[in-house]
Amino acid sequence: MTDPDTLPITEGERPERDAARTIWLERFGDLDVLHLQDRPVPQPVDDEVLVRVRAASINPVDWKIAAGQYPPKPADQLPFALGRDLAGTIEAVGTRAHNMLSHGDRVFAFIGQDRGAQSDYVVVRATELVAMPGNMDFESAAAIPLAAMTAWQGLLVHGGLQAGQRVLIHGAAGGVGHLAVQIARWKGATVFATAGTDDLDYVRSIGADTVIDYKNERFEDVATELDLVFDTQGGETQARSFGCIRPGGCLVSTLEPDEQAAAEHGVRVPPRWHAEPNAAQLGEIAKLLEAGTLRVEVARSFPIEEFDAAYRFARDGHPRGKVVLTLD
Repeated sequence: MTDPDTLPITEGERPERDAARTIWLERFGDLDVLHLQDRPVPQPVDDEVLVRVRAASINPVDWKIAAGQYPPKPADQLPFALGRDLAGTIEAVGTRAHNMLSHGDRVFAFIGQDRGAQSDYVVVRATELVAMPGNMDFESAAAIPLAAMTAWQGLLVHGGLQAGQRVLIHGAAGGVGHLAVQIARWKGATVFATAGTDDLDYVRSIGADTVIDYKNERFEDVATELDLVFDTQGGETQARSFGCIRPGGCLVSTLEPDEQAAAEHGVRVPPRWHAEPNAAQLGEIAKLLEAGTLRVEVARSFPIEEFDAAYRFARDGHPRGKVVLTLD
């Protein structure tokens, strides 16, 4: 006998589309390997919900996955859809989600690696999604989850940032960096930040105490005796950062940390980590967005049909903030 709790249901209206337009990857390579394909609309079971995606953001991990440079997505998992964060409306719910959500609710989410968010319809687990802040539109909300969760988990979970500490945030005008500056400021830290010449005033405006023009200044001459460095750049930037950190301090990298250099400088580095979906943490971020304490910068949005231009702009254009795909 079939377990009734695992049967998919479609509470609410019939999906607006018979198929889901999806950014689809069948082989690794440059951006020309990405295609927009019609895929079957998935069905939710148990505590899952089907979300009609209104906007989904592009993150560096997306083009790294496409190039085969992201170890958690090996070739034996091909083909698959891309994208990790989205904003949209509840279209249908599984049998165990009735008491939590209903058709038409506006939600945003950071989803697991087993699904792709850049699609008209995505199945989202109840442990991944949160109600959208009432003061946000879909494009802004879609730009939040992965970047904000990376900043939150990097600074607060892995870095243990506390009020009164000194933190340096690299790439402070980028998608993760501009949210990291605001979270660190909210936490009560003294914030040093690196940015390009054109972004200095912007980074000051979102709460950095000291902004360093990485093209014309050496950050290690300005940011010293740090408790924490949040590294989004790797390479030479990471190598030079160790000398800025006090003994016993910490460097958290979104890339591969140099454990040998850390040991030589008496600095703690968490092992390689990846941001993980966490609805409780995303809920805290939603409260900060609702209060206006945190705000997201959308550099530009593109309709999903222009995904190739969107990906190239996100990868090569050095945008301030996030790039978003719209699916209405």
